[in-house]
Amino acid sequence: GPTCTHATFQMVGLKLLMPIISAGSFALSCDYKDNLTRILPPARKISTFFTKFWDFNNNIKPKWSTYETLFIFNTVYNYTNINRNPQSSITIFMRETSYTVLLSVTRQNRRERQVRKRWSHIHSDLITPLEYNERSLVSLKIDEDHRTNKSYMIRQGRYDKKIVILKELKHSDGNFNKRQRIELNSLLHIDYYNLTKFYGTVKYDHGVFGVFEYGERGSLRCVLNDNISYPEETFMDWEFKISVMYDIAKGMSYLHSSDIQVHGRLKSTNCVVDNRMVVKITGFGCNTILNPGRDLWTAPEHLRRQGISQKGDVYSFAIIAQEIVLRRKTFYTEAYSDRTEKMARVQYPMKITYFRPDLNFETAGEKELEVYMLIKICWDEDPERRPDFKKIESSLGKIFSNLHNQANESYMDNLIRRLQMYSRNLEHLVEERTALYKAERDRADCLNFMLLPRPVVRSLKETGIVEPELFEEVTVYFSDIVGFTTLCQYSTPMEVVDMLNDIYKGFDSILDHHDVYKVETIGDAYMVASGLPRRNGNRHAVDISRMALDILAFMGTFQLRHLPGLPVWIRIGMHSGPCAAGVVGIKMPRYCLFGDTVNTASSMESTGHPLRIHVSQPTISILQRTDCKFEYEKRGETFLKGKGTELTYWLTGETGEDYNLPTPPTELPVEFRDRIVSRHRSGEEY
Repeated sequence: GPTCTHATFQMVGLKLLMPIISAGSFALSCDYKDNLTRILPPARKISTFFTKFWDFNNNIKPKWSTYETLFIFNTVYNYTNINRNPQSSITIFMRETSYTVLLSVTRQNRRERQVRKRWSHIHSDLITPLEYNERSLVSLKIDEDHRTNKSYMIRQGRYDKKIVILKELKHSDGNFNKRQRIELNSLLHIDYYNLTKFYGTVKYDHGVFGVFEYGERGSLRCVLNDNISYPEETFMDWEFKISVMYDIAKGMSYLHSSDIQVHGRLKSTNCVVDNRMVVKITGFGCNTILNPGRDLWTAPEHLRRQGISQKGDVYSFAIIAQEIVLRRKTFYTEAYSDRTEKMARVQYPMKITYFRPDLNFETAGEKELEVYMLIKICWDEDPERRPDFKKIESSLGKIFSNLHNQANESYMDNLIRRLQMYSRNLEHLVEERTALYKAERDRADCLNFMLLPRPVVRSLKETGIVEPELFEEVTVYFSDIVGFTTLCQYSTPMEVVDMLNDIYKGFDSILDHHDVYKVETIGDAYMVASGLPRRNGNRHAVDISRMALDILAFMGTFQLRHLPGLPVWIRIGMHSGPCAAGVVGIKMPRYCLFGDTVNTASSMESTGHPLRIHVSQPTISILQRTDCKFEYEKRGETFLKGKGTELTYWLTGETGEDYNLPTPPTELPVEFRDRIVSRHRSGEEY
C-alpha cells in the first residue's frame, strides 16, 4: 500500500548500494529504480498490461477510441454477471469489431464507505491509570501555553498494553457529525513511522479526549531545551539536526498525501521524540473539531485570516527548523522578545521587508548555508513560492547524503561513530547526574537533620520505623516571652512573625554550640532537651545550663525592629528527670517527649520571673556531681502544678565565665507593662 511505497521510495531515493526486494511498492514513484526488485501484485500487472496495450497500434490491432461494458466479474464471490453495480469488481470491456478484451479494475466498496460514517468511543474502562513506578518514566510536560509561558500536564494512561496520551478535544461533547466521523476514521487509518498513532476517542464526564501514541522523550521543544541530557556538540550535532528536520519533513509529506491533507497546528510542541530518538508528528487531524489557533508558528496569511493550508504547514516547519538549528526559544530574535509584538510584526509586515526569526547567514558555513536557504524559502511571505514537503524531503535527503559523502564514511561507519559518541556522552552524563544526586541527597539529609535527630533519620531511612525509647535522665528547657499577648496587640501579624523569627534565629545559632536538641516551638514557647536521643551522661544538665545562660545574654542585647528601645523579657525554666521519646505521626512526623519531666519543666518556666533561669533541685544535684562550677542562689519553696511545693533555685552564672547577663527587672503588674507598651507605641515618654 502507500506506506510500503513511501518507505521504499525513501531508501531508493538515498541511492543505497544494497539491493532491495519489496513485496509491494507498486506506485509509479518506484518505477525504474536501480537495485529495486518488486514482486508486483496481479492487479498491477493486469492494469499495466491493458494500459500499455490500449495505446499499442499496428496492422493487426488498430487504435482503440471507444468501448462498451459487456460483463462484470465480481472479485468477492468470483462469478461473472451482466453489467451491474457491484461492491468490488473487475469490469470486462469488449470492442464490437474485434475479439480483444480489456479488464479495468474498479473499486466501489459501499460497505467500507458506510463504516467510515460510523464512530464509537473507546470504553473508558479500557483506559487504565499508570502504575506508580511508571509515572516517573512519563514526561508530564508535553506542551506549553505560550500566552502565559506556563507548562501544563496532559493526562496519560495505558491502553492495549501501551502507554498513551489523552488530549482533550475542546468544544466537543462527543456527538460527532457526519463530516467529523469521516475525518476520525481517516485519522484512525493513518499508520506511518514519523506520525503518532491515533487509537480513537474516549468520553468521560469531564470531557472528550483523543487517545494518541506516547513519545517517551517528550516533545521536541523539551528535548531542544534540555542541554544536559542532549548536549550540543557531542550529541545534537549538525547531522543529528538534519535528521530531525528530515523526520518532520517525511511525516508531513506522508500526511499531505493522505486523506487528512493538512496539519494546521504544526509546532515543536506537537512533535514528540520516542525512545529511539525518532521524531514523530502529533496533533494532526480533528480539523473539523479543533480550532487552528494563533501562535508564533502560524503563517502570516492565517494570522490575517484564520484557516489552515499545506503552505501554512510549510511555514510552520521553517519556524521549527530555526528552533532546531539555533536551539533557542521559538521565533528567536535579538531585537524583540515579546510574543505579541512578534506576531503583530508578522501579521502586518513593512512595505519592503517582512519580519522573520534570526538566521546567521554571515557566520554560516557551506553546509549550514544550504539549510538556511531552504528555511528562508519555506517561510517566504508568498505562499505560492514555498516548496511542498516532497521537495523539502528530497532536499534534506540530498543534504544528508552529501554529509556522508564529504565525510567519506559508510552508513555503518557513521552508525558506529554515533554510538561511540553517544556512549561517551552517556558515561559523562551518568557521572554528572550521580554528582547531582549525591549533592541533592546531602541537601535532603541536612534538611531532615534539621527536622529530626540524626539517629531517628537514619532509622527511618533504614527500617521505616522508629521504636519509642525511655531515657533514665535528661534535662528539659522551656522559655517564653513575657507579655507576648500585649506585644501582639500593638503589632501587626507580619511584625509578630518578624519578631519571633529574629528571636528564634538567635536561639538556633546558640544551640549549634551545645549538645542539645531543639524539640519544637509553639507560639512564643521554645523547648529544648539534652540527653536524648543520644545519651551523654551528666553532660545534659551542663549543656542546657550553658545554653540557657547564652540565651539570656542574647536577650539582654536584643532589639525589636518595630519597637526599638523596648526591652523584651523571657522566662526560663529547667528540670531533669526520666523521659520517653518517639516519632509521632506519618505526615510531618515529629520527635515528641512524654513524661512528668516535661510537665515539671513547663511549670518551672511558668512560675519563674522575667530574665531569670528557674532551676529545679534535681538539675542542681546533677550539676553538683560534675566538675563545672555553676553559680546559683536559692529561691526557696515554690508551688508547682501537679507536684506541690518544691525547693527551686535561680541560675546566675558560671565561675570564670563572663556572660554579661541582663539585670532582672522588678516584677511589674501586667496592667503597668501594658501601659508601657502602649505609650512606647504612641511615642510618649515612659
